[in-house]
Amino acid sequence: MPEEKAFQLDREINSVLATDCGSTTTKAILIEKVGDEYRLIVRGEAPTTVEAPFEDVTAGARNAIREVEELTGKTLLDEKGVITPRRPDGTGVDIYMSTSSAGGGLQMMVAGVVKTMTAESAARAALGAGAIVMDVISVDDGRKPHEKIQRIRHLRPDMILLSGGIDGGTITHVVEIAELISAAEPKPRLGIGFKLPVIYAGNKDARPHIQSSLGQKVDLRITDNLRPVLEKEVLGPAREEIHNLFMEHVMAQAPGYNKLMSWTPVPIMPTPGAVGICMQTASREYDVSVIGVDIGGATTDVFSVFGEFFNRTVSANLGMSYSICNVLLEAGVQNILRWIPFKIDEGDLRNRIRNKMIRPTTIPQTLDELVIEQAIAREALRLAFLHHKSLAVGLRGVHKERTIGDTFEQTGSGESYIDLMDLGMLVGSGGVLSHAPRRAQSAMMMLDAFQPEGLTMLAVDSIFMTPQLGILSTIHPKAAMQVFERDCLIILGTAIAPAGPSGSAKPGDSCVKVTLEWDDQSVTEEVPYGQMKVVPVPNGKTAKAVIQPSRQFNAGAGYGHTVEKTINGGVVGVIIDCRGRPFTPPADEASRNAKLLEWFRALNLYPQESLEKYAK
Repeated sequence: MPEEKAFQLDREINSVLATDCGSTTTKAILIEKVGDEYRLIVRGEAPTTVEAPFEDVTAGARNAIREVEELTGKTLLDEKGVITPRRPDGTGVDIYMSTSSAGGGLQMMVAGVVKTMTAESAARAALGAGAIVMDVISVDDGRKPHEKIQRIRHLRPDMILLSGGIDGGTITHVVEIAELISAAEPKPRLGIGFKLPVIYAGNKDARPHIQSSLGQKVDLRITDNLRPVLEKEVLGPAREEIHNLFMEHVMAQAPGYNKLMSWTPVPIMPTPGAVGICMQTASREYDVSVIGVDIGGATTDVFSVFGEFFNRTVSANLGMSYSICNVLLEAGVQNILRWIPFKIDEGDLRNRIRNKMIRPTTIPQTLDELVIEQAIAREALRLAFLHHKSLAVGLRGVHKERTIGDTFEQTGSGESYIDLMDLGMLVGSGGVLSHAPRRAQSAMMMLDAFQPEGLTMLAVDSIFMTPQLGILSTIHPKAAMQVFERDCLIILGTAIAPAGPSGSAKPGDSCVKVTLEWDDQSVTEEVPYGQMKVVPVPNGKTAKAVIQPSRQFNAGAGYGHTVEKTINGGVVGVIIDCRGRPFTPPADEASRNAKLLEWFRALNLYPQESLEKYAK
């Protein structure tokens, strides 16, 4: 749960209207209490209107809400905005709230003394608050002073977070960075004539020097040190200040936001920050560790909640349209080809990817194009997850003091705390996952990219409601989770993926025996190493599972030990994945294509006649 509720209502909530003002589309949802539970009634969307010729975000919000009005026959708007509270004649809603990433979202630069310490802590504070981190500046980043000054001027962030030094330590280096910012005289991206907000969260002894250097040139805010001592990281106060400044500066200067803010008593929240809160609420409600991913056209966001640790990363150069060429560059053409079960010329593949970048709104028209797009998605997801694990880390050998309220608190530069064997739920969203022609394709992409171990429930967000549900969960967690579970999540099923071996098993060796019982049915499958199998346990059903791995494999209780657990079915079913962990497809092209086709057939991923054509 968030560390505090942003707003307390003194009346019962029976109807909620929530919008998410995205960079291209504004989505509106209406939630109402039906009997004893809250349900999604209808959803509307319209183009976002933050840019010319409209330059008023409320125009897009009104259009999205009007679609809701047309679909329900209700009156929700008047000339002043959303009607709240609900009137006796049934017009209006009990509460209206909104999230936003319009105008590019919250774009920040962060600065710290040491790149792997205070600068990394500052990046985690910004990312956790829902920002896109444009650049990280540090004393030891290898750039000359004039290059750093030029970079600050060129990027024009919404705000800068400056940190450095432990309390009572040296002040020289953090003052040096402040002087670079002062010399750059940065201008904010929005709001001509306004001063750029700079948050100082470093050595408290340096505050007078920071005030002297920056006080006249920027809107300086001073908050608690991110790293008061080397062994401790305190991200909460900086994150709060980021959110306050987001409201005061970014939202207030964006066209029409003052009007939008007057419609709601709940502070507008950055979209990624709201998604993060939704993931944390889901983790708490289901009592499992959660990883969520949102793969878009330009960026891929990854969220993880493991116990008290929450982390979010933005891979700003990995996406499926605008950034698709970056996926090719980072992954390499061979890593994309390894997921394509037919021969294709490298030059042809590169040209197809370039065409997608220059025509970002196109969708695959043939099965070949779909297979290629989903191969690229696997690599974008894999690379984004690697990036996430590099920041989801703990301080090596240091005990950290935390409270349960430290919502965005994270750890420092040690080993990653992501434990795939402990992962209980993997949630995917974004067009390529949410709108795959067959749900099994979404499951396969997540299995190949994240390679979860043991028992993991797989799900997709059907229509990307998690931002609105995240902000709703700060007011009414019960309503948010009921809609999340019944109307937002599509449960694909449970993956059973024994971990191991380190090269000791051969294809065909014994791997796992699984017995599943549900209703009056009982199914036993023995799946050898290197193969996959689906047991069609229906959506909404649970099955009693007895999983007996061979002594070379671990299903969660240790190598060779039996696991007994109740697991969820889904629209795909229970997927038994015996490809080992970690795994890569065979290096030899003929063997690899044959294996891919075998796995695709096992999950009924594509039409069988097409797979037969690929096999020839």
